Amino acid sequence: MKFGYFTAATPDWTPDEVVTHLAAQGWDGVEWRVVDDPGADEVGFWAGNRATWPMTGLEDNIDSMRELAAQAGLEISGIGAYALCSDHENVERVLAATAAIGASQVRVRVPGVGDDEQYGQVFDASREHYRWVAERAAAHGVKALLELHHRTITASPSSAMRLLDGLDPTHVGVIHDMGNLIYEGWERPLWSAQMLGPYLAHVHVKNTVFEAAGVGDDGTLNFAPKAAALRRGQVSLRTYLAELAQAGYDGWVVCEDFSTDLPLAQRTADNLAYLKECAPHA
Repeated sequence: MKFGYFTAATPDWTPDEVVTHLAAQGWDGVEWRVVDDPGADEVGFWAGNRATWPMTGLEDNIDSMRELAAQAGLEISGIGAYALCSDHENVERVLAATAAIGASQVRVRVPGVGDDEQYGQVFDASREHYRWVAERAAAHGVKALLELHHRTITASPSSAMRLLDGLDPTHVGVIHDMGNLIYEGWERPLWSAQMLGPYLAHVHVKNTVFEAAGVGDDGTLNFAPKAAALRRGQVSLRTYLAELAQAGYDGWVVCEDFSTDLPLAQRTADNLAYLKECAPHA
């Protein structure tokens, strides 16, 4: 297994600081966040993230994205883009950028279901969009990845298989994400990897805990999810990686730790140490 870090989870650092720190700590790669960050007065994961490349003018930054990683001796594990599969113009752009950067894969998102929509209609439309995505990914010689993510139409491995079934796994695949699956869509990692087979293309790791969040109007004790360090969440990282390896997965494992108990440099270094401790093929 190779270990990388997604820059959504390194908001304090600029891109050049990201590669400097990750290389010094011994990471194998970096996964660049690409989106128009809304900006904020303070640094944050989703706004004010300094390690983000803007979608606007993406093409002007391709050389810098590639060269920063190469100069630090890091591979680019993929591009963490935010274009929806229905946004053909921007999907085409991120596919082309992925090829130009020299990466092999890029996230192409699927939607959730709005209050005025029906799941089946959204699912069928997204499957047609992803059929187009697969064709364009093939044209660019890269792979488009949908992420298992709560509150989307592919919250579980089985739903992702339904959406991708029949498409060429050379050019479309799945990001398995243990942290997202805690919220919604959990299926045993071993069986999930066996089910996904060649569609299992990439892995994200983060962890979550559920904390008491008061009592509801009906007297039920409520719990709310909170980002946790890899070492202390609901999922055993050691078991998770062992089951993926048992099913034959030996690719990228990219960390996106959104906990804040430790300072960023200490957090990233500790995550790598723990990944190496837990991974059967480290």
